Amino acid sequence: MRLPQMNHKKIQRIMRKYGLVAKVRRKNPYKAMLKKSLEHRTFPNQLQRQFQQTLPKQVFCTDISYLPFQQSFAYLSVIKDIASGEVAAWQLSLSLEMPLVTETIKKLKTDFCADSLIHSDQGFHYTNPDYIALVKELGMNQSMSRKANCIDNAPIESFFGHLKDELDYQSCQSFEELYLETERYMRYYNHERKQWTRNRMTPVEYREYLLAQVEG
Repeated sequence: MRLPQMNHKKIQRIMRKYGLVAKVRRKNPYKAMLKKSLEHRTFPNQLQRQFQQTLPKQVFCTDISYLPFQQSFAYLSVIKDIASGEVAAWQLSLSLEMPLVTETIKKLKTDFCADSLIHSDQGFHYTNPDYIALVKELGMNQSMSRKANCIDNAPIESFFGHLKDELDYQSCQSFEELYLETERYMRYYNHERKQWTRNRMTPVEYREYLLAQVEG
């Protein structure tokens, strides 16, 4: 049986009368970002898996991971000093928009040396013209992993692995609670968590140790 045709205004009246609501699919943020990718550019892999760095504040790696909690899930952006293992900057957000990474790198302030290197994957955020301009403005150089090669950015992948094993993020009831727990973990990781591969020192202790070696 062929159904009678109705214009959209009549459909709207019927929906209002009976309290009907159309299910609208949320926009996929990745599709929106993909449309803008034509303006983006990549950089060669300058790091080349040289993870045994001995000078703090010279070589950094960065990436984004997601943390599901009771209400939703959040995105965590982290910048790590490869030499000391210290988390140099981080940002937690409910949004994947560009401020997630731009605000993270701004938190470095002057806590890096001239011509230092910041390594990432080839994700949308790191190839974005705004991010590239900000890195250049700070006087840093960009390096990127090869496509589909997470080992090229192993130090930051290792950090996220430890964080997800040690931080009980899934039981957090709200974003505010998740933020506080993440902040507490970052302090613990930098100032209390001793690492066997760094002379059994915490990242902050090892940073000071390396700087003393240079000055000595």
